Amino acid sequence: MKRAICMLFLTVGAFAASQPPVPFREGLYPALLKAGCHNCHNPDGVSSGTRLHFPEESASAQRITAFGKSLVGLVNRQRPETSALLLKPTNRTQHTGGERIKKNSREELLLKQWIAYLAAMSDEEIRQAALYKGSESRSYGAAPAVVLRRLTHRQYANTIRDLLHEPTDVSTHFAPEDFVDGFKNQYQSQSLSPTLIEAYSQEAERLADNAFRRGDSRHLIPCDYTGGKESSCRLEFIRRFGQRAFRRPLQPEEVARYEAMFRREANFQNGAHSVVEAMLQAPSFLFWMDSTPRAEWKRYATASRLAYFLWNSTPDDALLNSAAGGELDTPDGVERAARRMLADPKAKRGLDEFVTQWLRFDRALASARQRRTFPMFSRELVVAMTEEARRFVGDLVWNGRNFMDAFRASYGFVNSDLAAVYKVPAPARDFERVDFPADQERPGLLGQALFLTLTSKPEDTAPTARGLFIREQFLCQQVPPPPPGVDTNLPSVHEDRPVTNRERLAAHTTNNACAGCHSLIDPIGFGLEKFDAIGARREKMKLLFYPDVHQAKVPKKEVELDLDLSGQIAGVPDSRFSDSRRLGELLAGSELCQECIVKQVFRYMSGRHETRADAPRIRRSLEEFRSSGFRFQELLVSLVKTRDDTVQRSANGERNHKTH
Repeated sequence: MKRAICMLFLTVGAFAASQPPVPFREGLYPALLKAGCHNCHNPDGVSSGTRLHFPEESASAQRITAFGKSLVGLVNRQRPETSALLLKPTNRTQHTGGERIKKNSREELLLKQWIAYLAAMSDEEIRQAALYKGSESRSYGAAPAVVLRRLTHRQYANTIRDLLHEPTDVSTHFAPEDFVDGFKNQYQSQSLSPTLIEAYSQEAERLADNAFRRGDSRHLIPCDYTGGKESSCRLEFIRRFGQRAFRRPLQPEEVARYEAMFRREANFQNGAHSVVEAMLQAPSFLFWMDSTPRAEWKRYATASRLAYFLWNSTPDDALLNSAAGGELDTPDGVERAARRMLADPKAKRGLDEFVTQWLRFDRALASARQRRTFPMFSRELVVAMTEEARRFVGDLVWNGRNFMDAFRASYGFVNSDLAAVYKVPAPARDFERVDFPADQERPGLLGQALFLTLTSKPEDTAPTARGLFIREQFLCQQVPPPPPGVDTNLPSVHEDRPVTNRERLAAHTTNNACAGCHSLIDPIGFGLEKFDAIGARREKMKLLFYPDVHQAKVPKKEVELDLDLSGQIAGVPDSRFSDSRRLGELLAGSELCQECIVKQVFRYMSGRHETRADAPRIRRSLEEFRSSGFRFQELLVSLVKTRDDTVQRSANGERNHKTH
């Protein structure tokens, strides 16, 4: 029996609960969406660690209704006026997102009515509502059964080099690729534009010409085609080269088609040229199998997944042979193959590509600086920044160090240009390890010039950009964009009232439209304000005021201001800090950050954003990553192994279901 509730008196007033509330989908739910609650309370939001997660945009009406009832977990049924569901969004108790529901508004009335309804639910209704939470991971978007992924430009170049022994970097011949969900290889955003198709065609012709320009100097033809052996060698070439190009055995009809093409050429090498040129334009070359329902190709899909994840290139003969022999049919077999591949030099090339995209080298390489303020800035310096980050992460990975030291290590790999920025002695050889003085407080990646440069403006630092990058790349949390029409410009700095960036950004906290989001990111960036826009340490903020003449090199006034580095990472317990070193330690020790590392690698490996159905797999890999002492190679092995373990268990489950 439902408890009868005629009137509930909350701290802000009374409201009637005897009448049924407006249906959740028509009343409170749209109000919560309008308030922006879903922007933070989702698996990727800054409130992902809380109990409240909104359904996905594509959720059914039934799902939304069930979600509304599941909010009973945020209601105090004995004292509804003290419910977190009321106190948090109205900011009566401290709420990271600030006031989302205005007091004494229509939206608050809807909220109170729904709380009254939830407080009156029977025990059986509450039990049913609890099932919503347990069913989320089973209801949301598992990966599709068939996935074909287009070669990224870098994968294309690596594949061509390994397949044809091509010495040039052919990736420079294509238009730049876009980043989606942080990476270039997310398959749902990949397509073949007419321009790219034409580029592939031209490249195939050029590459085939290069391959046979001096006869078969690259030894692509595996057999002797003289003295009556032409027919058998022709078939052997088609099958062997085709298997390397398509990453699976050719079907009989494919062999017949390419043999007919080959036969049209009078000269054997000309025939091989035609086949190579045609195969390099075939969908089976330009797209690789991530997953497939075809039983005879599944093991080859596994080989391709391993190769393009760990090497960012095509499978070698040993991996294809392992697939053919059934060695990749079990998680143990996948693990053995993965460990062999990690010992290959090509694995370093694969890691470098992940680091390049994860840390957004492109943003730094595209950055510019005011020359009179940053005379040391140059293209060569930025390239050195990327090389330092690449070597720094590589050192953690290949020397088996704790990967969370990426946020607290006090050393870098510098050349003479970077040494001048860091004010340390230049090493004897470029990019050797250099320990930073303790008073520099450079916490791993956060203290390196790459991160500090790509998150700055041409003329100064950008605490908001630095905090946002940390939220998105290191905590895997999406911060909502500014509301439409909001003026994002900060107050100008004048000679008669010089202020720090912290003081300028205070405008965000006084504007309700801005405060909710900026309170999540600005306080993080403040902890890095003692590093300027190219990563040099500064004890105070220096403001230079020049005459009206734009080209003037000598300022007419120079002002130094004290810097306040204190801040916090909202959503991370006990996360207040007063310097950059402590900020790095907080990130390194945060489970959110540790899980984000797993998620970023998962996204790069899978070519897609994780779904709720992936949560158990990510959690399992996180546990194995942690138990290994955060050894990155063990994370890579865990992710490829759990993928195939999951697939195998799913297949076994289907077979068992059919047999019963």
